[in-house]
Amino acid sequence: MSFIEAIKHNFRNYVTFSGRARRSEFWWWILFVWLGAIALSIVDLTLFGTTVDSEPGSIERTTNFAPFSWIFMLAVLLPTISVAVRRLHDRDKSGWWYWLGLVPIVGPIILIVWFAMEGTRGDNKYGPDPLANPDPLQ
Repeated sequence: MSFIEAIKHNFRNYVTFSGRARRSEFWWWILFVWLGAIALSIVDLTLFGTTVDSEPGSIERTTNFAPFSWIFMLAVLLPTISVAVRRLHDRDKSGWWYWLGLVPIVGPIILIVWFAMEGTRGDNKYGPDPLANPDPLQ
């Protein structure tokens, strides 16, 4: 699955928590979210930021008002959770394991490892193998 296909697929399945997501779908989506957040943070800093001289010779840009970043993060919150749940389903794990991310330090590390591992080959209780289906939009 390509970068653009992953973005389209995840917006099309905005709050679809059933089924499975292949690794490329998940990681391309995460890259899209990170790049979008960085780009819109720069836009927010440019439009609404203030320059602060904190120490001699250093300049720092800060803002307490970041509307574009906040709107973007709210828009991608549910699709990010849903693709993470579908990725856990691909590993044959319940989506409730997503709450493991709330455990400090260890939880997010375990989730990242699970997200990076290959999914279950063949069908599992959450649906057919997404790699067996050549059409990513189904």
